[in-house]
Amino acid sequence: MPELPEVETYRRYFEETSLYQPIADVYVQDTKLLTTDYDVLVEKLRNKQFIGTKRIGKNLFAQLDAPYWLHFHFGMTGDLAYFRDEEDTPRFARIVFRFANGFKLGFLCPRKFERIGIVENIDEYLTRKKINKDALEISVQELSKTLKKKNAPIKSVLLDQSTVAGIGNWIVDDVLFQAKIHPERISSQLIDNEIVEIHEAIKLVIQTAIDCQANYDDFPRNFLIHARGWGIQQQDLIGKCPECGETISISKVGGRTTFFCKNRQQ
Repeated sequence: MPELPEVETYRRYFEETSLYQPIADVYVQDTKLLTTDYDVLVEKLRNKQFIGTKRIGKNLFAQLDAPYWLHFHFGMTGDLAYFRDEEDTPRFARIVFRFANGFKLGFLCPRKFERIGIVENIDEYLTRKKINKDALEISVQELSKTLKKKNAPIKSVLLDQSTVAGIGNWIVDDVLFQAKIHPERISSQLIDNEIVEIHEAIKLVIQTAIDCQANYDDFPRNFLIHARGWGIQQQDLIGKCPECGETISISKVGGRTTFFCKNRQQ
């Protein structure tokens, strides 16, 4: 699933390829992917151009030269692809923006869980969807205020987008690993220093992932993500704590598969 680091990569790709080009037309293969009526969507996009972007958590908003935005949600496997010739159309490009210069931007929707639509006001949208501040923007004071109200395992609380936007399953596991906090600790029982550690770990993990363009092999060896075996370079770390070398514990917390080190995380 595209997490915050992947969506930030998509945002940068979008800005590098698709700004300041008049939109000649929009092709939609499946209208079920739209959160805005098809005719309204085309009317609001045709002859307009994208002039900027904003990412909040896993949500990408593309600003138009009009008083509204186009919202992208990448679902489980969404992606973007910029191309020119029809024969180069990527597989699963179920929505395609055709620019006046002949180039195209495809919104790839392999599993059809992706969504796109017009948003008039971002703040109102976030309030309606109960999405809090972005993980890279939330202050330690704001995070602390929310965590101290929640009588649930800290992992579940951090996965809740109303706590902080953009933190997915593997990110939470690595955040709590770096902060040395057990995923089943009750959020409201954390002390101030522990919350500061979590806040700093959020910044560290997410910024590292962005800098590495979500390429797991490039993450530092002391990241828990290697224990999952997602990369190909750190095979010696699969299933092991990168700090103490002990076997990593795997359990379910809030219904989500959770990796942690019982020696390091208390």
